[in-house]
Amino acid sequence: MNPHANTIIIPSLILGPMITITSNHWITAWIGLEINMLAIIPLIAKQHHPRAIEAAIKYFLTQTAASALLLFSIINGTWDSGQFNITQLSNTMSCTMITAALAMKLGLAPFHHWLPETLQGTTTTMTLILTTWQKLAPLALLMMINQSLNTPLLTLLGLLSILIGGWGGLNQTQLRKIMAFSSIAHLGWMIMILTLSTKLMLLTFYTYISMTATMLLTIKLLETNKMSTMMTTWTKLPILNSMMMLNLMSLAGLPPLTGFMPKWLILQELTKNHMTTVATLAAIFSLLSLFFYLRIAYYSTITLPPNMNNHSQQWRHKTNQKPLLPQMIITSSMLTPIMPTLTMIM
Repeated sequence: MNPHANTIIIPSLILGPMITITSNHWITAWIGLEINMLAIIPLIAKQHHPRAIEAAIKYFLTQTAASALLLFSIINGTWDSGQFNITQLSNTMSCTMITAALAMKLGLAPFHHWLPETLQGTTTTMTLILTTWQKLAPLALLMMINQSLNTPLLTLLGLLSILIGGWGGLNQTQLRKIMAFSSIAHLGWMIMILTLSTKLMLLTFYTYISMTATMLLTIKLLETNKMSTMMTTWTKLPILNSMMMLNLMSLAGLPPLTGFMPKWLILQELTKNHMTTVATLAAIFSLLSLFFYLRIAYYSTITLPPNMNNHSQQWRHKTNQKPLLPQMIITSSMLTPIMPTLTMIM
């Protein structure tokens, strides 16, 4: 790739979601999504590797199909209401199609099949962007039209995403695929609570970004991509390797870590709205995710390489330190005590 191309691609990657978030017009919001999609594809395919090209093509085809469905539903809704205002959406069929299109862009189940394969074919840095920054614009659009959305449909999508996100990660050995299924499960929690409390959805999104970014930066720093190499990462940065276990338990939602806070509040909000069955199912389905988080923690902190005959010990070499990683680890694992303050601010 031409080095000067980054001067166009990176600003476009930032500008696209900003246009979508700040717009009140459906066509402008759609244009922002397209700018963002066209900017991320060259970055995914930057490696010039067959897996990277395959990931870029899968991402392009899925996002194009979602954009076409979104544009069709926008035109259908405008034909009924006579205006392009995002908040004035009244057509039920258009609301359902927009929900399906944005769910496809987010990677929610049952439109999730592209996400694990795309993340596996790209780098850890691009995985970080795809699982955090790329979720911002579709979630912002869902928040804008939350009054028109179908709550039972979103609840079904949320429960299905939590189930598929936990079930799909059980037999995975590649860390990027595991983080993809983790993303699907966490997005299920956000979508499930969207129409009931947008503030709580935002709090869940912020904590999800902090935990996922910390985990992926740790994986990048330890230079590991699969479960088998996790057993030798203790030779590089033992303290960071131990802190990764806390981050994994926070992603799983175990108390008293940060990840427990949004799940606790979501279950409480669902119970208040007489959705006890949904809250119970969500809590049970999340136990599937807990299994593979515990498996990664076991591989990285308990199993020692001298006991494993098929893996050699890695060299202790100087790694590129991340200056913000200690603060991110604290944020992703130790915010639960200030939960009352955060809920008052939100």
